[in-house]
Amino acid sequence: MAINGKRVVATIEARMTSTRLPGKVMMPLAGRPVMAHMIERHRRSRYTDEVVVATTVNATDDPVVALCKEMNCAYYRGSEDDVLGRIVEAGTEHNADILVQGMADSPLIDWRIIDRLVEMLEEGGFDATSNEFEKEKYPDGFDMRVYRFPVLKKFEEEHKGEGYREHAGYQLRKDSVHYKRGLLLAEGDMFWPALRLTLDTIEDYKLISAVFDELYPKSPDFSADDVVAFLKKRPDLVSINAEIKQKVPAA
Repeated sequence: MAINGKRVVATIEARMTSTRLPGKVMMPLAGRPVMAHMIERHRRSRYTDEVVVATTVNATDDPVVALCKEMNCAYYRGSEDDVLGRIVEAGTEHNADILVQGMADSPLIDWRIIDRLVEMLEEGGFDATSNEFEKEKYPDGFDMRVYRFPVLKKFEEEHKGEGYREHAGYQLRKDSVHYKRGLLLAEGDMFWPALRLTLDTIEDYKLISAVFDELYPKSPDFSADDVVAFLKKRPDLVSINAEIKQKVPAA
């Protein structure tokens, strides 16, 4: 279902050569690859018209492309290092008006959060919306980003520095002076800043695997609220990766 006649394209950044956990996009969760779950969870969005896996031209990423073909999912192959260029090229090729930026280190992302951010973007006339940055941010791994694509494309054309290219869209989402940004704040049990649900280390994988093993057989469409409710009862699982520090881009 389009929103205000706008075409919404979700890109998922994916490569096999992750420095901290190589091959993570193809690691199994509840019997299926991480990337397969990411594609499925993005496809459930009421507004997303197309999901595109933005991978690289490297031969090491051929398995990612093979999975996309198996799932009849669009893909785009671009630069490994220029992540911003890669997702903008993918959005351009698939005629995006609004771009949802998905990351392969967030297999627990909830389409309900995506849709709230898309609605916020349109209702507030924002350049970008996300659930990051403020004190009331969502747990790492539930964070999502949505952009008005012409703004993201212009940003990509004007910012050629390495930091801008690697941390795609970070400055656009964080800069409240030059861009109109909307922030979705965490409320209730979702405000749990110490909870880490991003997939970057083997400890992260053990925790996320436990979540999928518990929730996926009951409902493949489990929500962020379901994840938090489960982990509130399992401090033993939360402690698995509690000491891992998240990498933060330079301001």
